[in-house]
Amino acid sequence: MLAVLFPGQGSQYVGMGSDLYQKYDDIKKNFDIVDKALKYSLSEIILSGPDDKLKLTQNTQPAIMVLSVSIFNLLMKKNNSVLKKIKFFAGHSLGEYTALVCAGSLSLEKAAYLLHERGKSMQEAVPPGIGAMTAILGMKIEEVEKEIAFLEKDGGACEIANDNTNGQVVVSGTKKNIDILNENLKKKKKRGIILPVSAPFHCSMMKSAADKMKDKINNTDFLDPNPKIISNVTAKEENHSETIKSLLIEQITARVRWRESVNYMIQNDISKFIEIGPGKVLTGLVKKIDNNVDVKNINSIADIENYKI
Repeated sequence: MLAVLFPGQGSQYVGMGSDLYQKYDDIKKNFDIVDKALKYSLSEIILSGPDDKLKLTQNTQPAIMVLSVSIFNLLMKKNNSVLKKIKFFAGHSLGEYTALVCAGSLSLEKAAYLLHERGKSMQEAVPPGIGAMTAILGMKIEEVEKEIAFLEKDGGACEIANDNTNGQVVVSGTKKNIDILNENLKKKKKRGIILPVSAPFHCSMMKSAADKMKDKINNTDFLDPNPKIISNVTAKEENHSETIKSLLIEQITARVRWRESVNYMIQNDISKFIEIGPGKVLTGLVKKIDNNVDVKNINSIADIENYKI
């Protein structure tokens, strides 16, 4: 069986999808739908930049989503036998919204609106320079949890944001705590890399963003997804729209349980993964989690035309 994965923030780059945009009218239609939903030309920012505008969280999130949805739709149009093989959809953070669109749970317009608002709320939740994120390499999650335990007691957030693989855990918190954590790791000859992000995502510092998004998400129409979605929060399959809404609200402050999600899918008969969207981040993470599964990335004309189930 097959699972389809959709990337999160950090995979974007100016000009992504431009070859597809030039060749396929369906891509242009999707970009136009999102431009109208947002009331500005996100497509121009995606295709031409500037980079600092694309990196704004409220632009990045809907941009990655619309390109990923467009590539998925093209793949299904050219090879609809793939659809019959899909057991699960999963997305990393904002990628969960992409998954919901592709699973028929959420419309493209509504996903674009929610992600724009989500990005804006997350950006506004913490003043610049107050928070930070660090990627810790070569440590298991249990080891990282021990490292951050005393920093949390000290006051100020220091929480696991992404459990990506056994050797890559991302921590969010106050800049002060993240700097102390990295210094402590250096003494133990471990490595923490400060991420070039504008806010400390997926931690309690995002509470005001979750509060702002609560009504917006609850007031949006969702259908039950088909196939089922693997939730970032529970790392299990979810297919009830009301449960999914509450989990999307919780997801803003909760850790992304990516390692557990991939393991859950493998334990439930998934032997093939395809990552759809810009970059190859998730492809790399899946290979690190389990090198025995087949995983491919699809983000170009050649990828779409050459893909065979």
